[in-house]
Amino acid sequence: MSELLRKHIEAITPLTDSEFEYILSHFTKRRFKKHQYLVQQGDPVINDYFVLSGLLKATFTNSDDGKEHILQFAWEDWWITDYQAYFNQTKASLTIDCIEEVEVLCLSLHNRDKICSNLHKIEHFFRRKSNAGYVALQKRILSLLSSSAKERYEQLFASYPTLFQRVPKSLIASYLGVSRETLSRLSK
Repeated sequence: MSELLRKHIEAITPLTDSEFEYILSHFTKRRFKKHQYLVQQGDPVINDYFVLSGLLKATFTNSDDGKEHILQFAWEDWWITDYQAYFNQTKASLTIDCIEEVEVLCLSLHNRDKICSNLHKIEHFFRRKSNAGYVALQKRILSLLSSSAKERYEQLFASYPTLFQRVPKSLIASYLGVSRETLSRLSK
């Protein structure tokens, strides 16, 4: 399974075997069951997670009305954590839980900083990943602000068609910011 991480990194920067072994030595592998939490709102955030298998969701629950908002899905070959809490070493404002059984590689901020300072190509890798994440986040925000529900549905389906086979419709509706009934109309 660690080959997935190597392939993921090498899509941006090549690695020698010894460099990859060094990088991998800073990760820990963990398994989580369906509905288990990796991060809970209000708790410290220790790790960033690289998904080897399974599917997760990152949510924010509004304290005023208790409504859950899905910010992100993550599956194989994706990273997920509460980045605000991870980088600032504060308590989580998000909850991350497993939609399916999950296997992840965990990377603490200390270990991330250590491998970045010792291997500049990894610092380059994480910078490129962060930049791509900023672009994706901006696209998502602009889509929520300027696209119709139908356009958001079509964009999501065009980008991630297999997501619709793995995720209950209620979660897709929450991610798109629409009701389950509206999603049913859009999917016809």
